[in-house]
Amino acid sequence: MSKTNSADTSQTTPGLPIVVMGVQGCGKSTVGRGIADALGIRFADGDDLHSAAARAKMASGHPLTDEDRLPWLTHIAQTMAAALEGGEALTVACSALKRSYRDLMRDLVPSLVFVELYGDQALIAERLTHRNHEYMPATLLDSQFAALEPLAADEAGMRIELTRTPDNIVELVQNMITKMNQEELAH
Repeated sequence: MSKTNSADTSQTTPGLPIVVMGVQGCGKSTVGRGIADALGIRFADGDDLHSAAARAKMASGHPLTDEDRLPWLTHIAQTMAAALEGGEALTVACSALKRSYRDLMRDLVPSLVFVELYGDQALIAERLTHRNHEYMPATLLDSQFAALEPLAADEAGMRIELTRTPDNIVELVQNMITKMNQEELAH
């Protein structure tokens, strides 16, 4: 990953919090870590914030319901809000598949920016054959695509196709965030 630092933008705020979103296997954690490194902010993996009960349910091959996800999404947003209050922006990898999930998170973190990684289901299914996840079996991919509501034009952020390299994705996001930070400072 590129290690370009955007700290020279003379920010007086902690920067913008970012959620890297998409279905399992799209590279959220890899790209999220790269973005955090490039922007000089902390990374948190949403997978680490799931409850034991949610992990067990997914490990048994059952997709989470909206009711299952609500406490998790709230916890992620509260973690990001607390970091901002402490003067720190976070980059978090989180599926954030539905608009309602993203709206809930934005209610707690209004400045939240989403980066959706998207691609062909067959490509992502192929990637999953090379990955061993602690509690997300590849059999849940269909349910994730069924639930996915792509990032809408009126939502802060960008959609990036997975035909790009992780380094290229990080660079695109870094440029977007730098521009957004500069616009925020200008107001």
